[in-house]
Amino acid sequence: MTNRKYIVGNWKMNGMQAQLSDIAAIAEIAEQHGEIDVAICPPVTLIAAAATKCPQFAIGAQDCHQSSSGAHTGCVSAEMIREAGALLSILGHSERRADQYETDADVKAKAEAVKAAGLGAIICVGETEEERDDGRAVEVVCGQLEGSFPDEADADWLTIAYEPVWAIGTGRVPETSDVKEMHEAIRNKIGKLMGDGAEKVRILYGGSMNGGNAAELLSVPNVDGGLVGGSSLTADKFGPIIDAAAKL
Repeated sequence: MTNRKYIVGNWKMNGMQAQLSDIAAIAEIAEQHGEIDVAICPPVTLIAAAATKCPQFAIGAQDCHQSSSGAHTGCVSAEMIREAGALLSILGHSERRADQYETDADVKAKAEAVKAAGLGAIICVGETEEERDDGRAVEVVCGQLEGSFPDEADADWLTIAYEPVWAIGTGRVPETSDVKEMHEAIRNKIGKLMGDGAEKVRILYGGSMNGGNAAELLSVPNVDGGLVGGSSLTADKFGPIIDAAAKL
C-alpha cells in the first residue's frame, strides 16, 4: 500500500512574531496540495498565534512533558499545547535526547500523554556517525524504536521519523540505499511491535532534506514523508519540498 505523504517542518529554536507571515505563506502552498499532509512545528511561543492566523493549517509543538500538570518549571503539558492550538507534537528528537538527556522511556511516556490529549505524535529515532561507522545503525535505531514505542499505538495518531544524527543540519545525506535499508528495518520493527496496521504507520525521513533532494528521498520505499529542519523556515525553501511530495 502507499501511504499519504506527510511533510513536517521543525523550526527548532527559530521564529519570532515577524515569521508568522512565513507560516501563512507555507499554509497557502499546502492548501494547494490537498493530496498530502503538511504541518509546521514552531517554537512554543508561536503556537497560539500561528494556529489563530492559519486556523485550517496543522500547527504542532516540538516537545511536551509526560505529566498533565505539576511542579515542572519551564515545561508544558500535552493539554497545554493542545489548548494553544497544536494538533501534534514531535517527541524524542536527537537534540533533546542528547542535550536534555531524554531516554526512550521518557519518549514513550510523552507519546502516551500526547495520545491521551488527543494529539498526534511524531517519535524520532536515529543513529550517530560513530554508531553507523561501527555497523550498528539498524540495531541502535530499532532499539530506540522499541524502547520509545507507546502502548496502544495506531497509525491514526502515531508517526515515526528516522533522522540520522550525523545528517541533521550538516548538508550530508545518506545514500538512498542506506535510507531504504533503515526504513525497511523500521517498518519490520513496527510490525513486530504492533502487528495489524503497522503498514499504515507513516515513516518520515529527516536530515538535510531540501528542494533539490526531496523527490529522490521521498521516492524511496517506506519513506512516507519528511521531517524538515532549516529548509522549512521559509516558503521559498519549503515550498519545493511540498511540491515534490505532491507529485509522487
